[in-house]
Formats: sequence, structure tokens, C-alpha cells
Amino acid sequence: MNIRVSRTAAGPAAPVFVVFLAVLLAGIPGCRQKAPRDKPEAVSLLGRPLHRTPAAGEALAKLEDGLREAAVKLEADPANPETVILYGRALSGLWRYRDAIDAYTKGIAANPDQAMLYRHRGHRHISVREFDRAAADLARAAELNDHEFDIWYHLGLAHYLKGEFDRAEAAYRRCREASHDDGSIIAVSNWLYLALTRQGKSAEAAEVLDGIKDGMDAGENISYYNLLLFDKGLKQEAELEAAASSSDLEMATTGYGLACRLLIRGERDKAAEMFRKIVALPYWPAFGYIAAEAELNRSPDLRS
Repeated sequence: MNIRVSRTAAGPAAPVFVVFLAVLLAGIPGCRQKAPRDKPEAVSLLGRPLHRTPAAGEALAKLEDGLREAAVKLEADPANPETVILYGRALSGLWRYRDAIDAYTKGIAANPDQAMLYRHRGHRHISVREFDRAAADLARAAELNDHEFDIWYHLGLAHYLKGEFDRAEAAYRRCREASHDDGSIIAVSNWLYLALTRQGKSAEAAEVLDGIKDGMDAGENISYYNLLLFDKGLKQEAELEAAASSSDLEMATTGYGLACRLLIRGERDKAAEMFRKIVALPYWPAFGYIAAEAELNRSPDLRS
């Protein structure tokens, strides 16, 4: 979808864009005083302060360079939703989710009918644990564009994290209709399978697995693919445990998927142990991390 909007070189709207740009650029390193280091970016569902720790050294420098480059593009074309999204994504790479939300909010003020601005702001509301706001943004995005995979995917997640598994199912089914490659099919199938099994819809969940075949091109969604192969009986629990132990992100992704399946099977103690292990990790923006928080928040008996 082309989300670029036309604009005139001059006219009554020009001062609005100047103000809009000035506010956005206030978030660039060096253009404003940085927030105190002890101020959290968000608070977890369990009351834990969540701080920005995106990277260090050369990796951090690269992310900051990317933010400056995005700011230059925004300055050159401030009325274009694509440059706002680029800038917001650069902020998000630095775990500056509140600043990204502010950027998208001002982008929406200038372009109120651009679906992808709502989609990206909704995603970042998920990051800071504001699920109601996320669902509202993503529902609005779906009204404006009902055939975009990412919109339905994140809307499904917002409902899933709220424990609204029926509404998550509906969004994921629409997302599945918008999936046109193996990686997308695998990603949405994982969450749709979980949404169905949480409702006790085992027959419909089995139908989801019918669409998962050996040899699919999972791409970056290999973790979800392995979980679905486990559901089909083609992977062993020990294999998933080993994968989960390989990195913090894998623990959040594969670990949550496995723990959720254990929970569904009635192995609550083992599931709870893994949920607690996930939320002790530093990689708090991961979807699996947020989902583990949600599980513990909904069921206090799982916390200890």
C-alpha cells in the first residue's frame, strides 16, 4: 500500500508542518536533554520498571546513526507518513517507544486516514503494555485497510494479551487470509493455534496444523515453525527446550510457546517455572516476554 500523501509547496498548512517537524526532531540525540537514566520506559504488568537497554558500543552507535538519518529524511519530507514511520521505527530500535508513540501521534494528526500510522502506534502501545490503546489503534487501522497482514497480526496479539481469545481468533483468521508466504502463514498459525486451544477448540486447532507442512520456508519465523512441528508430533520437547536456552530472544519466543502448550496440557508447575524465567530476562519488548507477563498477571497462582 502506498501511503504517501500529496502536499503543496506553500499555503496555509505549511506552518503546521514546521511545528510538527520541530516537535518530532526534539527526540533526536543531541537535540534535547535525555531522560534521566533511572526513568523507566514502561512498567511491566507485574509492576517491574522496564528500562531502555537496546544495545551498547558499535551496535548502539549504529542505531543512533540510523535515527539521525531518519531525522534528515523527515526534515526533507515532513508531511509524508513514510518518513514519520521511518523515524518512529528508528526510535523504536533504541527502545524509545514513548517517543515513537509521540511521533506517530503527530503523524496521525497530519494524516488521520493513514492506516499504517495507527498500525505502528498500536504496536508500540503493545510494547509499553497499553493493550486497550493498542487494540483501538489497530482496529482503526483495520477499518482503513482490511487486507494488510501486519495490521491483523498485531490486532490479534493485542486481544490475545488481554485474554480475549475469541477476538484474537477472529483477527488471526483475517490475518491468515492476508498471508501469502510460508513465513507469514507460520507466524499467524502459531498464534491462531494458541487462541483456539485456549478456548478448548481442539478440532479447529488441528485444522490449523493441517496447513503446516515439513519443508516450509520459515525464514525469521523458524521458532514458530518448530513449535507447530512440535504440535504435529514432529519435534520433541527436549528439542524446544534446547532451542529456548540458546538466547534471551529464543527463551522469550520458543520458551513462551512451549510453556503455553504445557499450560494447556495441564502441566501448570512446569509452565509457571518457564514463564517466571522469561520475565526475569532483560529482553522485555519481545512478544513472548509480554505474553508471559500476561499469563502471570492473569493467574497469580502461577507466580510462585
